[in-house]
Amino acid sequence: MKKTNYAGKRDWKKITGVLLFIVLSFSIVYIIIKMINAPSVISEDVYEKVKSDYALMLLQCIFGIIVMFIPSAVERRLRIDIPNKMEVMYFVFLYCAIYLGEVRNFYYTIPYWDSILHAFSGAMLGALGFGLVSYFNDMEVLETHLSPFFVALFAFCFALSAGAVWEIYEFLVDSMFGTNMQKFILADGTVLIGQAALRDTMKDLIVDALSAMAVTVIGYYSIKNSDRQSS
Repeated sequence: MKKTNYAGKRDWKKITGVLLFIVLSFSIVYIIIKMINAPSVISEDVYEKVKSDYALMLLQCIFGIIVMFIPSAVERRLRIDIPNKMEVMYFVFLYCAIYLGEVRNFYYTIPYWDSILHAFSGAMLGALGFGLVSYFNDMEVLETHLSPFFVALFAFCFALSAGAVWEIYEFLVDSMFGTNMQKFILADGTVLIGQAALRDTMKDLIVDALSAMAVTVIGYYSIKNSDRQSS
């Protein structure tokens, strides 16, 4: 009797989603325990995480659990089929940004971790923008055919807008809860001022723009060559 190979039929989107949910859920419990015993202010003798640091981790983990369900909600409400590979990359990004970045402190211990994630997210959002506009462009009921340049421009603006919204979110959370999402406080407690305090935000936006630009340029020529071959 011939054995069936089930390895190739694994639902990686479901597997990565479940693993992410478990990791973030256990992290929430861990963070609450640590936050209860953490000091309220930074000690002058030795730097250690305070309650606001753990509050940021807790907020990020809760936020991560909420936003991980956005793709499935979009698919149900708008009846758009988001590729499973893109959803897997989305879950991996959340894991790297929230669990590794905030909980495991990779933002401070791994050089350029924040820039790597922003480059990844900018490229991913650019690809998502291409997917969305291509979906509507192919709908027969709209009876429209957008030019490759407009599709690329929309994808680029979509990715950059999403990056700007994220920076606004970081600013609002830091202002309301006294957290350090914008990294204006160094790991040793030093508070940055002036242009140094703005460097993280501007660097993130620039990296988002560059990675989105790279993806949209590739997508532009891909669509243009595809239209040329079909004509």
